[in-house]
Amino acid sequence: MSRSRHILFVVSYLALCGSLAGAADPAILLSDVTDSWGLGASITYGNTDKNIYILETTGTGAAVLDFDSDGDNDVVVVNGTTLQAGSGNEAPLAKLYRNDGGKFVDVAGASGLDRRGWGQGVCVGDYNNDGNPDLAMGYFGGPALYRNLGGGKFNEVAAKSGLQQDGRWSAACAFLDYDNDGFLDLFFSSYVDLDLAKTPKPGERVDCNWKGIPVMCGPRGLPTARNSLYRNLGNGRFVEVSEKAGIWKPGGRYGLGVTAADFNNDGRTDIYVACDMTPSLLFINQGDGTFDEVGAISGTAFSMDGQLQAGMGVSVADYDGNGFLDIIKTNFSGDLPSLYKNEDGEFFEDVSSRAGLGKNQLLGWGVLFEDFDADSKPDVLIANGHVYPEVDNNAIGETYRQPTILYRNLGSGRFEDVSQSAGPALKVPRAARGMAAGDLDGDGRPEVVIVNVNDKPAVLKNTAKQGNFFWLRLEGTKSNRSAIGARVTITANGITQVREVTGGGSYYSQSDLALYFGLGTAAKIDRFKVRWPSGAVQELKAVSANKRYRLVEGGTLTEIAK
Repeated sequence: MSRSRHILFVVSYLALCGSLAGAADPAILLSDVTDSWGLGASITYGNTDKNIYILETTGTGAAVLDFDSDGDNDVVVVNGTTLQAGSGNEAPLAKLYRNDGGKFVDVAGASGLDRRGWGQGVCVGDYNNDGNPDLAMGYFGGPALYRNLGGGKFNEVAAKSGLQQDGRWSAACAFLDYDNDGFLDLFFSSYVDLDLAKTPKPGERVDCNWKGIPVMCGPRGLPTARNSLYRNLGNGRFVEVSEKAGIWKPGGRYGLGVTAADFNNDGRTDIYVACDMTPSLLFINQGDGTFDEVGAISGTAFSMDGQLQAGMGVSVADYDGNGFLDIIKTNFSGDLPSLYKNEDGEFFEDVSSRAGLGKNQLLGWGVLFEDFDADSKPDVLIANGHVYPEVDNNAIGETYRQPTILYRNLGSGRFEDVSQSAGPALKVPRAARGMAAGDLDGDGRPEVVIVNVNDKPAVLKNTAKQGNFFWLRLEGTKSNRSAIGARVTITANGITQVREVTGGGSYYSQSDLALYFGLGTAAKIDRFKVRWPSGAVQELKAVSANKRYRLVEGGTLTEIAK
C-alpha cells in the first residue's frame, strides 16, 4: 500500500471510529420513566375511537412547578371528561403529582383542585406575590383560578377574583406583567364560540368530512372566539381589559397556544397566539396599557408562502444567537412547523424549510425549545398526534398516534432530525397534546412531560452524558414574585445566550419558570446579566457550572443544595 493510500485509510478508519463512537454514545438519549416515577395514571378526554364534536379533540396541558415549596418540582396534568360525564361527579379531577424525593404521588383530591369538566390549558404564576405559585386553567365554560394557600392546599377563586364565567371556551393561558406594576396579569386564548346544540355532527356538512371520512366539524364553519386579557388590580382581583387594551381589535380567531415574551427587546412583555385556520396573532406591548397586533406585518401570521395554517403550539428562544427571541409554531399534518426567525424585533422570516424542519409533516401540538445535549444551542422537540381517531380505520396513510420528533440544533441555522438515535422513548407513537419541561429529579437538567389523550402521560429523561449547565431560579421583589418577564444574558467560553422567564408556551402548558442553559465544555459562566421587569439590572461574574442557583432581585446569588 502506498504511503498516501495508507494515510487515507488511517484517516477514514479514525473517522469511522468516531462516527461509531458517536452512534454508540449519543448526547441525547431520552428514556421513558413514567411508570417507575409514579405518573402512570391515564387522563380522560372525549371518546376513544370517534369524536362527535371538536370539543373532544383539543386535549389538555401540563405544568411543572414546586407547588409546596419543598425544593422539588411537582407536576400538574389537566384532565378532561366525556360527553356523557360532562362536568358531573363522574368526570375526573386534574392530576397533581407531588414529588416525594423522586417518586410522585397524586394529591389532587386533597389539594382543592376540584373543578371537573372539559379542562384545557394550565399556567403558573404567583399572582398575589405571597411566595406560593398559583394556577390558572382554561375550561370550556370559563377559566379557573386556583389560589395557592400553602400547605399543599388550593382555593378556586375565579369568579370571586373577577374572571368572567360567561360560557367562553377558555383555552391556553399565560401569566404576564404587561404593565410592569409588579403584579401578574392573565391572558386566555379562546378557541371556538361553541354551542353544542347548534353544532352539526360528522358528515352533516361538506366541511364535516376529511379525505372522504366523516369527522367532527370545525373549526372552519364554526363561530370564531375572542381572547381575553385580565389586569391584576393588586388586591386579589382582576378586571377584564380585552377591548380597552386592543386584544379584540383584530376580531375573532380560533386561538390555541399562547406565550408571553419580549420580542422587540424594549423591556415590555408581548403576546403571541397560535391560531387554527385564522391568522396567528402577535400583540406588541405599547407601554401605555395597549397592544398593537402586527402578526401579518411582522411575518408571523401565515406560512412562508402566505397561507393560513392550523397553528397549535408555540415556543420561543434565541436559537441563532442574535439576541432576539424567535418563534416556533406547530401545525396540522401535511404542513411543516413554522420557524419564525426574529431579524430585528420588528420583522420575522419563516425559515422552516431551509432550517431542515420539513422532513416530518406530522400533526404537531406541544413544542419545546430546550438544549437537550447542553451544547449551548436550543434544540426543538415536537409532540405529535392526529386530531381524528377515525384515521386508524381508513387506508389514507395517516395514523392517530404519532412519534415524537427531536431536531438537534447544529448551530448553523439548521436542525437535524435525530429522533431515531435519541432513545426508544421517541419511537413510541402517541396521541400527544400538551408538553412541558423542568427538572424533576433535582439534577439540574430538564425532564419532559407529554400529555396524551385517553392515556397516561409520558415522562422522558435524558440519560446520556451531556455538556455542562447553568440552572437559575429568579425571585422578584419590586418585580412580580415569579419573575415572569425577567431576561437573563450569559456568556461562557465566548458564547452568549439569552433566555427569558416566559408565561405559557408549548401547547396548553407551562414549563418550569427556572431557566436552564447548556454550557458545552465551559466550566463556569464568565458573566451574566439579569434585566428584571422592574427595569433593575444585576450583573455577576465567574459563576461555577453544574449547580442550581437562586437569585432574589437586589440580592446575592445562592446555591440550592440537592
